Amino acid sequence: MTITHSPTELSPAELSLSALLRTGSQSEHTQAENVGFMTELMQGRVNEAGYAQYLASLRPVYAAIEGLSQQMAGDEVASSLVDPALARLAALDADIAHWTNGAGLTVQTPAIDAYVARVEASAEWGGLYAAHHYTRYLGDLSGGLAIGRILSRHFDLEDGAGLAFYDFPEIPKPKLYKDDYRAKLDALPVDEDGALRMVTEVKAIFGLNTAIFGELTEQLDTFAR
Repeated sequence: MTITHSPTELSPAELSLSALLRTGSQSEHTQAENVGFMTELMQGRVNEAGYAQYLASLRPVYAAIEGLSQQMAGDEVASSLVDPALARLAALDADIAHWTNGAGLTVQTPAIDAYVARVEASAEWGGLYAAHHYTRYLGDLSGGLAIGRILSRHFDLEDGAGLAFYDFPEIPKPKLYKDDYRAKLDALPVDEDGALRMVTEVKAIFGLNTAIFGELTEQLDTFAR
């Protein structure tokens, strides 16, 4: 679909749904990327325990999203986006086991609980679920792959052990997959009000990510490498 009327902060030019979601949440996306913990992680200044905590903080979110995937596979709005090739839960579990020497790690915090509750509430309408799906998985196939390469270098990982989260064995060509994903987004049966509702959800999602990263930032002294 194409949006011809946009929120005041967006260009009045016609925007596809994928472009609207990206442009409409750009400020919140940038803010999430620049929280202290993420900056330190990308600079190689977070230790193994801190990285394990990061993965364990994301796990409940992916468990919630993927827990709804079967239900949403039959949804008139979100069904075209659901794809088992994107699932990250098993990869997260493998990585957490790697970084904790098999001990595992479970994390529950107010920010994580708020994010999970928002995901669960998205079952109300497929467009909201699509907003969560888009924000996580398209991000994983974009910046996430770059993060994986950076961490491989910082932690001197030669065989990819501990970085399964960034490996998509069933998606050999991420760029082509992302192009197809955006085309599916643009074809979703969503009217203008629905599209703007999705933008609002994506903005909120980045805020929820920022809150989780903020909790991790508070522990940076413990995680210093």
